Amino acid sequence: MKAVWNDHVLAESDDTVVVEGNHYFPPASLNTDFLETSDHRTICPWKGKAHYYDLVGNGARAESAAWYYPDPSDEASEIEDHVAFYTSQVDVTE
Repeated sequence: MKAVWNDHVLAESDDTVVVEGNHYFPPASLNTDFLETSDHRTICPWKGKAHYYDLVGNGARAESAAWYYPDPSDEASEIEDHVAFYTSQVDVTE
């Protein structure tokens, strides 16, 4: 799987975890040059507290377009620190 935004490869991996239709990319597969930590947080009733990244590059910004769970619930432990992207803003393809 590959995640691309504004012609930048954000992540690429053959080992994503699919949860609720979203591909969660392992931390080692991320290109962090385009990820900027966001203060935005949300709560999922079964996964826990989601933290977000803004995407930045070439003068463009997509706020809170990627998310991850640094301390997920036991039920979602397989996605700890894995990053997913909103497909409305990022092309996630095979």
